[in-house]
Amino acid sequence: MPLYDCMLLLKPHVRKESLMELVSRVGKHVYRRNGVLTDLKSLGTVQLGYGIKKLDGRYYQGKLMQMTMMTPPNFNSELHYLNKEDRLLRWILVKHRDIKLGGDYYNEDDGRGDLRMNRGTMYDLDSDEDDNDDDDVDEEEK
Repeated sequence: MPLYDCMLLLKPHVRKESLMELVSRVGKHVYRRNGVLTDLKSLGTVQLGYGIKKLDGRYYQGKLMQMTMMTPPNFNSELHYLNKEDRLLRWILVKHRDIKLGGDYYNEDDGRGDLRMNRGTMYDLDSDEDDNDDDDVDEEEK
């Protein structure tokens, strides 16, 4: 089963009990489909780049939750009941890819990830060109 992240953006005034009820409902749905909820993060209240218009007003901030889960590939089509949820501003399900980021990439033994120091610099510190510039000015003044 592939690994997915479900990001939930809730309205800012939603109580913690209501938020946990929604998360537990999604978690139970994952469990019924023989999936596993591997991680749950609350990213707190976030400022939005633009207002999200809903029937009860426009929202410029929201509570962001991240649920990481292992589910069958057709699970995305079963989450559409979240569209009718009035506590949510937005939701998205993102599939994890097999990519290597950061230190994992550089620790490979195949040699592709070697960090090589670039010996050249933009400013050559050993150059005497600055000294020659002063001499050129003096010669022009004479």
